Amino acid sequence: MTRRNVLCGLVGLTVAGCGGGGTRPAAGTGTAKPGTALVGLSELPVGGGKLVDVPGGGRLLIVRTRAGQVRAFDPRCPHTGSIVSAPAGGQVDCPTHGSTFDAETGDLRKGPATTGLTPVGVRADGDRVVLA
Repeated sequence: MTRRNVLCGLVGLTVAGCGGGGTRPAAGTGTAKPGTALVGLSELPVGGGKLVDVPGGGRLLIVRTRAGQVRAFDPRCPHTGSIVSAPAGGQVDCPTHGSTFDAETGDLRKGPATTGLTPVGVRADGDRVVLA
């Protein structure tokens, strides 16, 4: 038994809360290639975003800034790997321990995470968002 398993058991955290396990593939781009369509641009309200499953495995948080640009982030919280929520009110929240991030930049606003969300390259291609 690893130290991590012991600590998670003692504190009473779920396996997902400790960043391991779950049924989802690893977050990110999986095996998808550049140019892979991810979501329709019209599905992203200006100033908002959504969690998107990536063809070939993985998951991304895709946002449309107030300026109309599209950005994507690995949706795993840098603190424990929990999947963050879709943006609301310009903020992305981690439901596990309460870290918050700027929805447009991914920058850390409040810990316990010590870094922001990891950016992933995307671009608008006509009426859709694709991997860059």
